[in-house]
Formats: sequence, C-alpha cells, structure tokens
Amino acid sequence: MDTMKMGAMMRGLRPAGMPAARAVALSLLVLLAGCGEKSSAPDKPVLSATEAQYLSDENLWRIQRQETLTQPDGWASLIGLHWLTLKSHYVGSSARSGIRIAMGPDSLGMFTRDGQRVFFTPDRGVPLTLDGEPLKGRVELKDDSQGAPSVVGFDEGKGKLTVIQRAGNRALRVKHADAPTRTQFQAIEYWPPNRDWRVEATFVPHPAGKTLPISTIIGTTDDTPNPGALEFQHEGKTFRIEALDQGESTLSLIIADRTSGHESYGAGRYIDVPRPDAQGKVVIDFNRAYNPPCAFTPFATCPLPPNENRLDLAITAGEKRYGVKH
Repeated sequence: MDTMKMGAMMRGLRPAGMPAARAVALSLLVLLAGCGEKSSAPDKPVLSATEAQYLSDENLWRIQRQETLTQPDGWASLIGLHWLTLKSHYVGSSARSGIRIAMGPDSLGMFTRDGQRVFFTPDRGVPLTLDGEPLKGRVELKDDSQGAPSVVGFDEGKGKLTVIQRAGNRALRVKHADAPTRTQFQAIEYWPPNRDWRVEATFVPHPAGKTLPISTIIGTTDDTPNPGALEFQHEGKTFRIEALDQGESTLSLIIADRTSGHESYGAGRYIDVPRPDAQGKVVIDFNRAYNPPCAFTPFATCPLPPNENRLDLAITAGEKRYGVKH
C-alpha cells in the first residue's frame, strides 16, 4: 500500500493530536504484524518480526521526509534566489522593483551592501517581522555563514526572506507557504525497500585536515572537509565513496550512479550515514538515498557529486526522479 493510500485510510482514524506520520506508521505496524501470522495460503510469504519492523521504519522515514520538504518554510516553498550584485536594491513584487519577488507586497524595502555586511530598510506601512518580532527600522541582517540567518517575515508570516552567502557573494533566498511547488507537491516515488541495499562499509581515514573540492549547481566550488572514504562490497566488487563532514552529527555522501539521469535525479543523490564505530564500520542504507533540494526547486544551491563518487553501479534503491512517472 503506497503512502497516499495509507494516509487516506488513516484520515479520521488517528487519535486527536497524533502526527499523521506516526499514525500511519502505527497502522503499518498493525498491518505488518498480521503478515507475521501463519497463513492458510502455502505460497504466501510470511514476514518475520524483524522484516516487518524494517519495512515500518522505512515507511515512517519516507513519510517524515515528505512532511519536512512540504513544511510552510520547507524546500518546496522556495520562490526565488536573487543575487545582490549592486550596492542597493529595492525589493518587492511590483514590476518597479529592482529585484522582483514572485509573491508578497509590492514593495518590501531596500537592501544595501556595505562590504560583506547587508542592511535592510523596510518601507513604511508594510507589516514585516525580523526573527518573529515587529520590524520598524533599518537593521543589519546576518547571513547563513554566521549560523542561523536573520529572517524577514512578510504576508503575515507566510513569506520569509533570508540572506545566504556563497563563494563570498550574497543572495536573497525567498520562501512562501503558498508557493505552487509546495501547494501542488507530488508524492515522491521510491524503489521498493530492499535490505540487500543496506550494506556494511569500512571507514578508511584520510590525514587530518584533508578537504575535497565540491562543485555546486550554481557554478561555485567549496573545499569541504573530507575525513575519509567508505569502502563496501556489492556482488563481489569493491566500491568506494568519499565522505564529507559538514558539521552535523552524521557524515554526508553525495553520489551519482548508473541510474542518475534515468530512473534517479540527474544531479545525484545524498545519503546521511552515522560516523564510524570503534571498529571503523559504517552502515550505508541506500534505501534512504534522497534527492537534493534542486530536484524540487530551481532556487537551491546544491552541491554536486565529486568525480570520486560517480559509481559504476546501478543503485536501484531510494528516491527516484521527482515529477516523472516510472
């Protein structure tokens, strides 16, 4: 049963206050528990408790993944990426604006660059917020290289604008809860879960401080910490993936494979994996290979797979190309 059908079945059945994702997962556990009972049909496969739990976990992960993408300020809500190429820009949805945003007030105000600093002067009479509080005068905005960026809110909080920094340049990232890419978001398609694509890999450490140049879809390159590589076996062959440390609790893998541009997204997929254990072992679950944000919006700045991570292997697991019927 697919996610959409399961969600429809659960509408009106889950207890008040229970999140949809957990309600669906609970119902799946009940269904899969029944699969573990003996069947009168001799040719009907029987799922073990372990397999039932695995399928339930995968289903819950997929539901939560789509819920995260389609939050009011999730990746599907992006409506613009506007580079601050001049010292000053008037910004708004009006055709008279120097930077015209797709949704929102006719005029938000003026953004000014002073070296590496960005300031915003709001227009009078336009109800705006800064980090959730009323915005009344000129302010300096933090960009995303300084931790959490400042958030300018408009349209009663449905619209959000932040400053991002890429390769020393600054741009306005604009989101809106009513973005068509969010309100018309389609279900993500996946290959069926397959435990054979959940493999144990060996972590091969690099010298301390090693980095790997990672190109992005907007043409920039970032030297990203590259603490080591993961080696794993598949059908008797050894494959190697360079791991990236982006300051999270997990390591990041950016891969392309022989399905890229065909069944899966052409610019590769991402996988988050735990850091190696005391024995240097890491489990890579290719069933959780997911599309980068640029698969859902043209306004993202996604990193691309390095040459080292372009695998001569068809990974028939995880997310398929978005918006394409398979």
